[in-house]
Amino acid sequence: MHGERDPNLSELNLSLTPGVAGRLARHPLLVDSAAIRERVINIYYDTPDLRLQRERVVLHYHKRGSAWWCSVSRAAIGARRGAGQREWEAVGEPGDFDFSHVSDGGLRQWLEALRKELQPAFTTSFTRNAWTLEPRAGVRIEVALDRGWIVGEGRRQAICEVGLGLISGSAGDLFSTASELQTDLSLHPEVSSKLQRGYQALTDDALQAVKALPLQTNAGMTAIDAFRTIALACQKHLQDNEHGVCESDDPEFVHQARVAIRRLRSAIRVWRPLLPEGFVSRFDPLWQSLAGRLGEARNWDVFSTETVPTIAAAFPNGVESHRLSAYAQRRCAINREAARNEFRSVDYSRLLLEFTAAVLALRDDENLRLDAFAPACLDKRARQVSQLAAEALAGDAAARHRLRVAYKRLRYALEFFAPLFPGELLRNYHVSASGLQEMLGRLNDLAVAAQLSEEALPGEAGAAIRHWLESQSERLLPELRGWLHDFEQHPAPWRNQ
Repeated sequence: MHGERDPNLSELNLSLTPGVAGRLARHPLLVDSAAIRERVINIYYDTPDLRLQRERVVLHYHKRGSAWWCSVSRAAIGARRGAGQREWEAVGEPGDFDFSHVSDGGLRQWLEALRKELQPAFTTSFTRNAWTLEPRAGVRIEVALDRGWIVGEGRRQAICEVGLGLISGSAGDLFSTASELQTDLSLHPEVSSKLQRGYQALTDDALQAVKALPLQTNAGMTAIDAFRTIALACQKHLQDNEHGVCESDDPEFVHQARVAIRRLRSAIRVWRPLLPEGFVSRFDPLWQSLAGRLGEARNWDVFSTETVPTIAAAFPNGVESHRLSAYAQRRCAINREAARNEFRSVDYSRLLLEFTAAVLALRDDENLRLDAFAPACLDKRARQVSQLAAEALAGDAAARHRLRVAYKRLRYALEFFAPLFPGELLRNYHVSASGLQEMLGRLNDLAVAAQLSEEALPGEAGAAIRHWLESQSERLLPELRGWLHDFEQHPAPWRNQ
């Protein structure tokens, strides 16, 4: 599982529980293979202020047999392991700090200048049992079970994971093996490496909700390669918030997980004319179903944390707002647990693995570049927005919701294609679209609040509150009209290149 291969194609990391790990060796794929067992120790170094981490430099000593080796690499902390990485290795004892083997002169001098500040940051120590599989002629895959600990600043985090490495063969062979293992064992695709978890153990930072990062697309990409980049980035955004959904009560984790799925489904819609029908018909309903289940949790979170306090302020002497708050808190707790069960389910783990495999297997069309594909896609979404705008001003909450969904799709498409249209024109257009979407979001929250208050306080008990919510929506309509007018004044950036 070493070398310079693209990890998107040649490596998979899957977490598992200790109980499942104990059954791995008895899996039919492995039972006839002999495991090679070794002890692996890595000592990672950094400065007290973690300058190496900030500069995406990794320095560690690792033991092979009786010898220690010094490894220096430029790695993107948070990126898929090995992506864009350069690495230099040489025999060396921990703490020697001889960087003569680093051929990058600037990096070598920088490390030498920091020599006196370098100190052990954290250690990974684990036992590895590795099997080499040959499922068919020409295919060799390493399956490595790592069990042990990450230790930093006196804090420990367990290591219990399986790594699959493609020695020879295709990415399809790698995913087929992972899928076969997953059929009998509960295995979950992981995006966090031991390196990332080591720094987390070192700093003991509280979990933080992760927002979407800028997408690494460019005009020279083929349209399918861009979709591949975007889809995998959206899935990573989702997985970056998994642990927060499962371990924290902060509603922002559910929110970001929903955003990730919405962006992913928007990408599927944008690229639908180029994607195999079987791909869309299989995966879009699965993502839609998951988004819907998370949506229930998000609606009650917004209602409880944002809407109920404003209702309580408007009805300071009424018992209804107290009943509303208590009911909303109970529903939040129920839905939060349901969301956790979704992320802990076998179906979710299987969806992640199968979707990644299908995305990587998409066939490219070298003749269709992203810059040729984008304008028509954006034109289509802009037309949908224009058609729905008039209906929204004259219609009801359902019409405004349709406009809101159309704006979201336009905004996400703008983000997908943003590197193609740099400049002030795009920024102004995007800011206006975002502001309008925020206004539509406020109106939607009020409409949803009316529905949820009907559930919490049916009939006459909640009639006054629902009337108040409707009046708040009416008060926002002139502001919505202003946002729509402002947006219409901005020229489409993709038509002005």
